Amino acid sequence: MPRALITGITGQDGLYLSELLLSKGYEVYGLIRGQNNPKLDLVRRTVPGVKLLTGDLTDMSSLIRALNASQPDEVYNLGAISFVAYSWGNAALTSDVTGKGVLNILEAVRLYAGDDASKVRFYQASSSEMFGKVQEVPQRESTLLWPRSPYGVAKVFGHYMTINYRESYGMHASSGILFNHESPRRGPEFVTRKVSQAVARISLGLQDHVTLGNLDAKRDWGFAGDYVEAMWRMLQQDQADDYVVATGETHSIGELLDAAFAHVGITDWAPYVKQDPAFMRPAEVDLLIGDPAKAKDVLGWEPQVGFAQLVGMMVENDLAEQRALNGR
Repeated sequence: MPRALITGITGQDGLYLSELLLSKGYEVYGLIRGQNNPKLDLVRRTVPGVKLLTGDLTDMSSLIRALNASQPDEVYNLGAISFVAYSWGNAALTSDVTGKGVLNILEAVRLYAGDDASKVRFYQASSSEMFGKVQEVPQRESTLLWPRSPYGVAKVFGHYMTINYRESYGMHASSGILFNHESPRRGPEFVTRKVSQAVARISLGLQDHVTLGNLDAKRDWGFAGDYVEAMWRMLQQDQADDYVVATGETHSIGELLDAAFAHVGITDWAPYVKQDPAFMRPAEVDLLIGDPAKAKDVLGWEPQVGFAQLVGMMVENDLAEQRALNGR
């Protein structure tokens, strides 16, 4: 039975990846930060087969303990402070967790592996936010990185540190440069879930508008459940490498609103949407669109859920959730 350790297991990717690995017969361990983590019950309820360990990416001794306890064949580093807007106000903490935390887990894996550096296969969750001020469209593995947020800068550090450990120590360490991927499990602070939740509440008469920032920003949005399959496939390859994981399509926030409101029968969303400069980024990333050709050719990976289907899935989930909460 293969064994896997997942950091960031409380996030949407951690939950979907846990489900995937459990379905493939893995023994799965998840790293939980803090004694009273508010998402602890969610993890236990969603993936009861996962064995939970306490640890923190900023504390290498806790990572070494987790590795000794789980004895993994594969380590998936999904842990990060992942809300981009938060990173401007908390740049140092974001750098410590999202950047230096990658170094800590890489070094812990290297020490744990001992003489056989490749015995533990490592996955790093890199991000399309690394491309920032994009230097070519679409973005591929060779595109120059130009991050536009402290989060993006921290992800670049982790990305290159993963490459460095692969090239310096012979570790089987791969990075997935994942473009935006969403799901009903996405946190409500992210714009896709903020929109789907608001649309559900507006259609049920529970609120009258939603306030957003830049409606023209464009993203390459896919389904998180599809993207964790690509992560797993990377670690099944003989050679470690880096891969862009994306749909190859881009949609604006305005198109997200079109799809979400259309799902509840509202064709003109203008009366329900307000803009506030407070939600604008200090340095905007205007157009992200990935070229997943390498992932398709080498990994045999293809996204299964399209944009409209993804948005509909999220709105349906929030309709059900709001009805349950409000007796509608």
